[in-house]
Amino acid sequence: MKFATKAIHCGFDSDPTTGALISPIYMTSTYMQEIPGVEREFSYTRANNPNFTFLEKQLAALEEAKYATVFSSGLGTLTALISTLSQGDHIVGLDGVYGGTYRLFRSVFSRFGIEYNTIPNPTPEKLAKALSTKPKWLFFETPTNPLLDVFDIEAMVNTAKRYGVSVIVDNTFATPYFQNPLKYGVDVVWHSTTKYISGHSDVVGGVALTNNEVMHEQMVFGRKAIGLNPSPFDCWLIARGAKTLALRMHQHEKNAIAIASFLEKHPKIKKVYFPGLPSHPSHAIAKKQMSGFGGMISAEFKLSLENTKRLLGSFKLFALAESLGGIESLVSHPATMTHASMPALERKRCGIDDGLVRFSVGIEDAQDLIADITQALDGVAIHSED
Repeated sequence: MKFATKAIHCGFDSDPTTGALISPIYMTSTYMQEIPGVEREFSYTRANNPNFTFLEKQLAALEEAKYATVFSSGLGTLTALISTLSQGDHIVGLDGVYGGTYRLFRSVFSRFGIEYNTIPNPTPEKLAKALSTKPKWLFFETPTNPLLDVFDIEAMVNTAKRYGVSVIVDNTFATPYFQNPLKYGVDVVWHSTTKYISGHSDVVGGVALTNNEVMHEQMVFGRKAIGLNPSPFDCWLIARGAKTLALRMHQHEKNAIAIASFLEKHPKIKKVYFPGLPSHPSHAIAKKQMSGFGGMISAEFKLSLENTKRLLGSFKLFALAESLGGIESLVSHPATMTHASMPALERKRCGIDDGLVRFSVGIEDAQDLIADITQALDGVAIHSED
């Protein structure tokens, strides 16, 4: 069964009571038991709900996983994952994660004895040296946020397995439509389903996917014990959005290629970050492990910080907003928005400069989006030092 068909049919049957084609929303907190202490499939919605199950079956099929566990948010998913660790455990990360991910590790779980360290420019030698210390995880996001670097998943997994290290990958930017890390031996894939999977900027959610039964049981336990459950309505919305993921990702990518090509030739652009461009240093790796390049673009402009801010406020179709992956186009300033929680020196070390702008390219007409960028750029002057 192909991706678009799985998105529509996996996890869903007509309602056995009414025959309704679309699954109902089970807005209940608890379920009746016939015998004290003997539970049916569902007992309490913090633990499980039919809408959780429908969505989990759908997303597991799309990510080619045996198991999926849905959560209240992407960071809720990561919290459940971290809850499987113990005081004194350490994680080796790669640069390029969402600022909220960095904040959760460094500002919250570091206080509980979970150590998180990153490897800048992870050459095979650097990676092997870091993993020889036997961390619990090798943890990364690919393509990275916000610089769109692409890590070779297969190579990372092969090195990690030599040292008995589990590999955790955030696949939010690529989505299951363009990339399936589990097929390369990754232990857990996780997503903020708030983004492309739901795709309509109207719900917050997350999911962890794995082929490991023990890890799946830990995720289910974490959801129940910590209270990281989504609502049934949220799951219904995410499942509805995921049904059109194939169509949307095709258009996101088509628009992103057109816009990245336009930006690369513009005289007010210093650098464009998009793995679909042949000039991108990881273009060959992206072609090898991804079936498409996604809808995210970052760019550095030849503008002063003041003019960069003026540019960000002058778009008419690109909304200045947090988040990504919705049908509408968004623009953000990572240094003051998505990655503001990172210390300035750490941002600079990771290459997140004040002049960097991130675009989440929507599914509008590409020429309208290019015209919007053109009018915004026409209103600002190049910085004299550039």
